[in-house]
Amino acid sequence: MINSAFILICTAMVILMTPGVGFFYGGLVRKKNLISMLTLSFVSIALVSVQWVVIGYSLTFGPDIGGLIGGPDYFMLQGVGMSGEPVPDMLFMMFQLSFAAITLAIITSAVAERVRLSSFIIFGLLWTTFIYDPLAHWVWGGGWASSLGVLDFAGGIVVHIGAGFGALALALVIGSRLGFGEHNIEPHNIPLTLLGGALLWFGWFGFNAGSALAVNEVAINAFAVTNISAAAGALSWMFASWIHGKPSSLGMISGAIAGLGAITPAAGFVGPMSAICIGTISGILCYGALLFRLEHNWDESLDAWAIHGVGGLWGTIALGIFAVPAIGGISGLLSGGSSQIGLQIAGALAAVLFAFVGTFILAKAVDMAFGLRVTKDEEYVGLDIAQHGETIN
Repeated sequence: MINSAFILICTAMVILMTPGVGFFYGGLVRKKNLISMLTLSFVSIALVSVQWVVIGYSLTFGPDIGGLIGGPDYFMLQGVGMSGEPVPDMLFMMFQLSFAAITLAIITSAVAERVRLSSFIIFGLLWTTFIYDPLAHWVWGGGWASSLGVLDFAGGIVVHIGAGFGALALALVIGSRLGFGEHNIEPHNIPLTLLGGALLWFGWFGFNAGSALAVNEVAINAFAVTNISAAAGALSWMFASWIHGKPSSLGMISGAIAGLGAITPAAGFVGPMSAICIGTISGILCYGALLFRLEHNWDESLDAWAIHGVGGLWGTIALGIFAVPAIGGISGLLSGGSSQIGLQIAGALAAVLFAFVGTFILAKAVDMAFGLRVTKDEEYVGLDIAQHGETIN
């Protein structure tokens, strides 16, 4: 029962992270689009909750079909009950649902201030079904990647590479915001973003420690290295950005999220000192990716690619470098193991390619059939009024 109680708490913490994404993103957009960004996160929870129960869980954790996808055996949760170890199947289903929901919320970074809600709902349903579910099956559901030995403790490949590189593809399809590169598009409420970041940092303990699925030493280690990597990422991003200006609060919280994303795949395999290295490097890499994006005028507006995508990619590879057998039973390169890093690189690159190309195709299809973006007049007025008929007084 203690394992079930633990995972119940962790599941609630991860579900809270999805509104946290809404607050994080909402503070970064202009005031006229705050409600829209919050709504996209809540829509992500609602949409994925239904999709996951009907078919998503089965596609992810159903019997393997060709290493690519799960079978329909758990359609509408048939056979998913209160038995199972180390936690009941129904609880495991809910825990995994929370991961799928936040992944879709993260990708909303790419369409901030310009997406049509109806088209996002269609895209979100398709993306979760055809991109997220196969990725999760590959790594966690008995697919080809897990069969080869590719590891992802809590979602570096499944959540962060999937959402990050998917967001970049989606941004390239939908196009830049009006005035991007011509006018300053400043965040309207940085304290709101800091609040969202705090909710994410808090929820991430459930995200990573809960992925042990038990109250044990692995969960404790994951809890500790999660905080350590976040702190190191916050500091390294702050110092890196200080070179180009002033040490902003936005830079610190972005670095913390980068550190959290990077430690996610490795949290059950590396120790505290390795977490400092992983977090420090992630802050610098992700800040560099942000500068690279700006130099190339990519309007991946709220940097899911730079923070989640690049951070998740680095963390997935870092697992193969820093893994310690005493923690997770796997030897990384620094512990004398030469094979795991190759597996991690292969798995990460396959995920990057699948997420980017697959998302680009889906986004193009939705755009051609329904139109992804609002009209210029609606974008000028703001999506809060144009899409929701609501405004902040």
